[in-house]
This record gives sequence, structure tokens and C-alpha cells, in this order.
Amino acid sequence: MNDVAERVLRIVSSIPSGHVMTYGDVAEAAGTGARAVGQVLRSGGHDVPWWRVVDAMGRPVRGAAQEALAQFLEESTALLDPGEDVRVDLARASWTPTTP
Repeated sequence: MNDVAERVLRIVSSIPSGHVMTYGDVAEAAGTGARAVGQVLRSGGHDVPWWRVVDAMGRPVRGAAQEALAQFLEESTALLDPGEDVRVDLARASWTPTTP
């Protein structure tokens, strides 16, 4: 595993229950790009709380919205109207690590 992947996985693992970071926020903290964060989570992120990483609109990864919603509900993550478009309330649920 390379340094970028290790940093991304460490940051994602540190996101507290009930909170999220955007791909861009994880990327900034890890010193990489948002696409790299997505690639790391796709290829080796199944052992970390991947659902706690959302897009800039607060949406979970495509194709896993229902699985992410179940996790959000279990963790009491603040959601916007959880109709058909699952979205986290970023104003209430965003988290910033104190140290990357």
C-alpha cells in the first residue's frame, strides 16, 4: 500500500460515528486529490467506514446509498429529508480532523 492510500484510510478510519467528510476534505487532509480518495476507497476501503465519506452535496457513493443510509440511521448522522435522494446535512455532520 502506498503512502497516499495509508493516509486516506487513516483519515477515514478516524471520522467519528455520526459525522462525515467530503471526498475533497479527505483529499485536502491527505495531501492528494478527491479522485484519488475515491480510488483508494474503491480498491481497499471496505474495512473502513467508507459511508462517512460523501460528495460535496452530502450524497454517499453511487450504488450504495441504501447501505450508507442504514449506517447513517444507526449512527444518528444528521440527514436532510431522507426521501429518495439520501443526503447528509453537511452543516451539522461535517467533521475536520485535528491532525491529518
